[in-house]
Amino acid sequence: MKVLIISTTERTGGGAIAARRLLTALNKNGIKAKMLVRDKQTDDVNVAAYGNTFPKALERLRLMCLLRKPFRQTWQYDLASDGIDILSTPEYQEANVIHLHWVNQGMISLKQLRQMMLSGKRIVWTMHDEWPFRGIRHYTEEGNATEDKRISALEERLFKTKLEIYGLCNIRFVGCSQWITGLAQEAMPQANVRHINNCIPHNIFHPQSQQEAREVFSLPRTQKLILFTCQKVTDKRKGMTYLLEALKHLNDPKPHLVVVGGKTEEILNSDLGIDTDKIHFIPYVNGEKEMARLYSAVDCFVTPSLQDNLPNTIAEAMSCGTPCVGFDTGGIPEMISHMKNGYVARYCDSEDLARGIECTLLHPEWRETARQSAAHDYSEDRVAKEYAKAYEIH
Repeated sequence: MKVLIISTTERTGGGAIAARRLLTALNKNGIKAKMLVRDKQTDDVNVAAYGNTFPKALERLRLMCLLRKPFRQTWQYDLASDGIDILSTPEYQEANVIHLHWVNQGMISLKQLRQMMLSGKRIVWTMHDEWPFRGIRHYTEEGNATEDKRISALEERLFKTKLEIYGLCNIRFVGCSQWITGLAQEAMPQANVRHINNCIPHNIFHPQSQQEAREVFSLPRTQKLILFTCQKVTDKRKGMTYLLEALKHLNDPKPHLVVVGGKTEEILNSDLGIDTDKIHFIPYVNGEKEMARLYSAVDCFVTPSLQDNLPNTIAEAMSCGTPCVGFDTGGIPEMISHMKNGYVARYCDSEDLARGIECTLLHPEWRETARQSAAHDYSEDRVAKEYAKAYEIH
């Protein structure tokens, strides 16, 4: 068996990170696997790069014309009208199992997807968002299709095309969370859909000395610390406004907030109504080992995301023995066992989010519970074996 994992990027975005970790887990467990990406970001010999960003640019232009929207408002949609000629690569031709992950933004077109289905190869698709079983949208709430006839028409037409393509072979879909697995089963009742968690490299993400970790990042030694991470803290879907509001509801002495992500200057320049001396901004963390150290430095990880599948950050934090707090949405309540290794707050309720933070800080024994649950749920060996079953060719 030779598996080819296909992803738009190697390490940018949660889906790419999960795919890259699976590549390592498969090879560790004796399953020959390679990865094909457009954007390669390491020197790993098992990762091959092919193509350029021209199809991505072309698709953005098509979306701007079809939807009559400006460039920055097209990113929540994908047409899969243009793609890279993956089928001609030696990596594709040598593989007998093709494992798709997040393959949007000009990586794979629907035409190429149809050719894959007719190739006779085993096709497995891990769904990191809703796009594989919707039309053009990555998340249902993004862009109200019922209010825009252009979006509604495209949504319906592309979904019908996808279903026709999927019917050409016995494609196997995998949901990273039970939540997205259920949505896919509801949208595609006849499809072969199963649930398999993402895996976490526990040799990297494990508990470390909290005091030593705080010294590395120049964080307060004696204060309670909560952590929030995001590529762009201004991304409304990541819910930082709810976290900032929750901070106002916390009792004194208030914990300090550690923020990792871009666009932090926009937060600094806004009127927060809270003590900015208790906010510590870290624009960039260099690699997974440093991120694992940061998780160990804090007392609680908060993810107020409004939409999420199976956040890698929760699994990483728990692997480091850091309890988590998040809203009751997507796959988050599957990851956090309420009042055991963290707190699941009512959706979009800043006051309950604050209660969850305070409750978690009062239960340091949850750190070990978090570590144990992560070691079981996101084991590389376990996940690799489950995928081996999905790859089986009869």
